[in-house]
Amino acid sequence: MKKGTYNPEAELAKGADLTASSYDKTQGVDVPAGKVTVGGKAGRAEFTGPATGKGAGIEGTMNLWLSIFRYMRPDGTTNHVAGWNIALALKPGQTALDTARAFETYINAGTRPYRAKASGDGDRAAVEITYTGAEKR
Repeated sequence: MKKGTYNPEAELAKGADLTASSYDKTQGVDVPAGKVTVGGKAGRAEFTGPATGKGAGIEGTMNLWLSIFRYMRPDGTTNHVAGWNIALALKPGQTALDTARAFETYINAGTRPYRAKASGDGDRAAVEITYTGAEKR
């Protein structure tokens, strides 16, 4: 189904909103780049400090969310991209880099159209997430 006129600048700027939340007492998270765009702009989540680790319920977990979004392809069809909620249980003493690498491994092993890359050190680390446009099978 074709609708409207394709505007590459507008469509390539669309993408998933990246948000994060730490439910750990000592490991924090911040999202300085909260948009993962169709055009290749990466979202970035930064982790700091060692983790207290998994407790009861949600306590001791780190969560990333990528929102649902839609964009028009050059042929005029619309692509609907599902959202993704990723929650990982932290281990006592887990470093920020361990957390970033855990998200990288989880995202890259999944079938969703995203890739991730971890960087940093034990005290301050980040995971950058990019949209690939292709579901992995």
